[in-house]
Amino acid sequence: MDRGILEEAQKRMEELTKPPRSLGYLEEVAVRLAAIQGRVKPELGRGAVVVAAADHGVVAEGVSAYPQEVTRQMVLNFLRGGAAINQLALAADCEVYVLDVGVKGELPDHPRLLKRKVREGTRNLAAEPALTREEAERALLAGREAARRALAEGATLLAAGDMGIGNTTAAAALTAGLLGLAPEEVVGRGTGVGEAGLRRKREAVARALARLRPGMDPLAVAAELGGLELLAIAGVYLEGYAQGVPLVLDGFPVTAGAFLAYRLEPGLRDHLFAGHLSREPGHRHLLEALGLRPLLNLDLALGEGTGAVLAMPLLRAAARILHMATFAEAGVSRGL
Repeated sequence: MDRGILEEAQKRMEELTKPPRSLGYLEEVAVRLAAIQGRVKPELGRGAVVVAAADHGVVAEGVSAYPQEVTRQMVLNFLRGGAAINQLALAADCEVYVLDVGVKGELPDHPRLLKRKVREGTRNLAAEPALTREEAERALLAGREAARRALAEGATLLAAGDMGIGNTTAAAALTAGLLGLAPEEVVGRGTGVGEAGLRRKREAVARALARLRPGMDPLAVAAELGGLELLAIAGVYLEGYAQGVPLVLDGFPVTAGAFLAYRLEPGLRDHLFAGHLSREPGHRHLLEALGLRPLLNLDLALGEGTGAVLAMPLLRAAARILHMATFAEAGVSRGL
């Protein structure tokens, strides 16, 4: 982030033909976009979302309302263009890429599918480490590769999405492990489990957290708790930060992956924008830890990157604010 441009953009914002702060939080977003792009008048074009997909061994604990095969079925739906992320991305001028880092079963070739399967699902995090460190590193690198492709093909802002039955349990475990929170503070109902399912999710997370040891580095914590797509998501954001683009967060699993990336590279926080606030309780904790304000609050809890993609037009609009005329440029009298 260019601190000099940040100051210049803030000064220009104060001179634009509008009452001070009349565009609210969008003004702060516009100034941050200017600093990220290194120009006082930022421009945002086409976006991209990398939907990282993988399965989770923890579904054996009865933590999801849906069977595991739904992960693969939904990936096929993404590739056919029939999912929510496909339709919202069309409306938001955003390209959808799908990254397979751990889906059970084979997937057909497709121009927007990156096959980088590390293994077919994680191990059961409630019973044993979800991944080895080497597997975790491979998933992270797969995310970085997917981001490089999206940016090389013209994306000017980048988001990640998630698909993986059982992944809110892994996201809750990772959030609790990285923030030092209790399972009750971060575990939600995910795809809609009842009271018994909620209790099983909390128990699974508690058993996983009991294996953590003081002094473990963030990647070791992530390998212990999974999942593959959360690590790939961290890779997406690390690569986006390295290439200097604005980064948009989705809901709970994506923000858990992004938080891991932040722990690995703290400067990345300056490039993050929170697309929305999820219903999942752990999401609020993550956004508070990152110091981010959500752009939308629509009671979303779907995942796939939908909340991030919905926020992209709002980010483009914020960028245009700094293209307004100043009072001097427009010949408009200022207020007293």
